[in-house]
Amino acid sequence: MSTSIRALMGACAVGALATAAVAETTITVATVNNGDMIRMQGMMDGFNALHPDIKVEWVTLEENVLRQRVTQDVATNGGQFDVMTIGNYEVPIWGERGWLVPLTDLPDDYDVDDLIPSIRSALSVDDTLYALPFYGESAFVMYRTDLAEAAGIDIPDQPTWTQIKDAAEKMTDKDAGVYGICLRGKPGWGENMAFISAMANSYGARWFDMDWQPQFDSPEWQAAFTDYLELMTNYGPPGASSNGFNENLSLFQQGKCGMWIDATVAAGFVTDPEESMVADKVGYAVFPNKEGVDNHGNWLWSWNLGIPQSTDAPEAAKAFVTWATSKEYTQTVAEAQGWRAAPPGTRTSLYENETYVSEAPFAKLTKETMDAATPEKPSVQDVPYVGAQFVSIPEFQGIGTAVGQQFSAALAGQMDADAALKNAQQLTQREMMKAGYIK
Repeated sequence: MSTSIRALMGACAVGALATAAVAETTITVATVNNGDMIRMQGMMDGFNALHPDIKVEWVTLEENVLRQRVTQDVATNGGQFDVMTIGNYEVPIWGERGWLVPLTDLPDDYDVDDLIPSIRSALSVDDTLYALPFYGESAFVMYRTDLAEAAGIDIPDQPTWTQIKDAAEKMTDKDAGVYGICLRGKPGWGENMAFISAMANSYGARWFDMDWQPQFDSPEWQAAFTDYLELMTNYGPPGASSNGFNENLSLFQQGKCGMWIDATVAAGFVTDPEESMVADKVGYAVFPNKEGVDNHGNWLWSWNLGIPQSTDAPEAAKAFVTWATSKEYTQTVAEAQGWRAAPPGTRTSLYENETYVSEAPFAKLTKETMDAATPEKPSVQDVPYVGAQFVSIPEFQGIGTAVGQQFSAALAGQMDADAALKNAQQLTQREMMKAGYIK
């Protein structure tokens, strides 16, 4: 072979290698603007090193907008996203409809049997996983230990709503910009209705009776929603009808909330000394109950990564979702930011890790509240549905958001509790009739 031909062939080989290096697969990940997901975007060096041929583009959205966008995309087979951040509400419904790629044949080192059983079950249809959990949560009370001490109050491990109201009153100092309690008010089935539904459960209420008749005209709903409005009107921050999870997190970190009752995942952020002014002054208690009602309203939620059937890069998407939900990813976060920052609530091994349990003062109660959640029986009354802070029927996304808008309007002073409950009853009954649940 002549020198010139050999040189030409060598040049062609180099050119082919260069082409291969840039021939990458691009996947688009739709995610929510919560802290753990923002953190993940800063941890991509590990994934990029393992998969230099996969480029990840992010679409990061506010929670209500994310739900609207991904639901529209998956229902129309739109193909905008290769990976979707979705909840355990959507996964079984979408999996059963064939909208999600089944996640079978996961790598051995993924250790699927390490997933917390209740979370794994919530993401499965006929024992097949249709999404992988990024973090899991229940809900509990986070409170300022210094404010409680200064007010001379003791918040018990299992408080009642009466005790919560008393504590909120005594910790409120509006002149100092401190409000006794912060709760979700932003409308949305997964925003204010997640909290209010859980609170209603703890009062003995239910969304529907066994004949799918709405129950907003019940005394239990009347008591729960009236108390919610009184708490927020008297002891909550101004503009609360616009506050969701992220807004209340910011308020608590700034020292403006005496108590915040919300997702257990928030504990990792309110105790972050780099982000929270009150990191060393946080105590925890179980989600409250109404006196005489044996139900603490624990919810069970997970944010998960699912792959829509419309993706044109299923293997690249699968590589990403297995990496982002792996034990190795958790280790990466712990090494970079400490075990307190590890994504909680998805793996048994995390709660068997003594270092995590010792560094995260909220770990034990988080696991206990998740274990105590009973989504299969969210109310002390009989119900025809499952789901602790939601109702696992496809129509709930629209109904829950519409009811949430009524309740948020009441919080903003546009109507009273009776009017909001009456509107909720009527619109829910109308939608359930339209869907064929009732006649």
